[in-house]
Amino acid sequence: MHTVFLRYIDEVARQKSIRRAAARLNVSSTTVNRKILSVEESLGVRLFERTPEGVEMTAVGRVLVEHCRRTMYDFANVRQMIEDIRDMRSGHMTIYSIDAFASRILPEAMIRFSEQYPGITFTVVSAERDQIAQAVLDGTADLGVTLSCRDLPPGVRVLSEKLAPIGAVMRADHPLAERTSLSVEDLQGYPLLRSLDAASRTSVLDQVAQDAPMQTKLIANNLNLAKTLIAANRGVGIYTRVGFLDEIARGEIHFAQIAQPELMQNTIGWIASDSAGVGPAKHMFASCLDRAIRTLDLTG
Repeated sequence: MHTVFLRYIDEVARQKSIRRAAARLNVSSTTVNRKILSVEESLGVRLFERTPEGVEMTAVGRVLVEHCRRTMYDFANVRQMIEDIRDMRSGHMTIYSIDAFASRILPEAMIRFSEQYPGITFTVVSAERDQIAQAVLDGTADLGVTLSCRDLPPGVRVLSEKLAPIGAVMRADHPLAERTSLSVEDLQGYPLLRSLDAASRTSVLDQVAQDAPMQTKLIANNLNLAKTLIAANRGVGIYTRVGFLDEIARGEIHFAQIAQPELMQNTIGWIASDSAGVGPAKHMFASCLDRAIRTLDLTG
């Protein structure tokens, strides 16, 4: 229906009077009345009952008024989004991210984004997978960067993802460093360094290694701590390549895939709430993340 009519019928419903609605719209009452009569004739039903005091909506009128208001609300939101995209003047974005991603790739995306939209500020929180999903669900986080994107709770939308197998990370002179692929059994006897989600025995490695008990030396959510211990040859890390790209490129660290489908099919990606929607800032920043990770080798 025509935008003018949407405003006309909404105002008549609010004022319960064609005359008062016309005055607020700065048009003649005849114009408003003719428009309503025309639509009533087109639909074959009455939208308003005329009374001595003004008008009252019919059941059909209430349905149509709700449609009008939703349409006008949606249009106002779309127009605001277009304006925001055109010149994102200000705003704030809260991002919850796994530690590995926050240490390198996320800063690169933020720098690229801020060059185009300097008015947007950020809060970045390093967290574990379950915390990230919950923060997105309850609205604490606008975006989340997380692992295992194919196993997320209802209400979470995956905006983009990339294959990032979980493997074994070790110093380049480690006895296993000559191998490009390992079995779970190969890791037995070596102290393992793992992320915090392993503490509750809900991690993917625990699920695939039930018949091969692992020797976990460290459980922590601090990647720098794990890096220091790996560099000192104090253990084998169970991580993706994401947090070790520079060390691998310099030949200091070796990454070997663990030959288990559940680990090899792991993904990393960015998530948002289904109910909150994806506004222009989220969309633009997710695009920057896509560009930052597109050319990286995360499979080894």
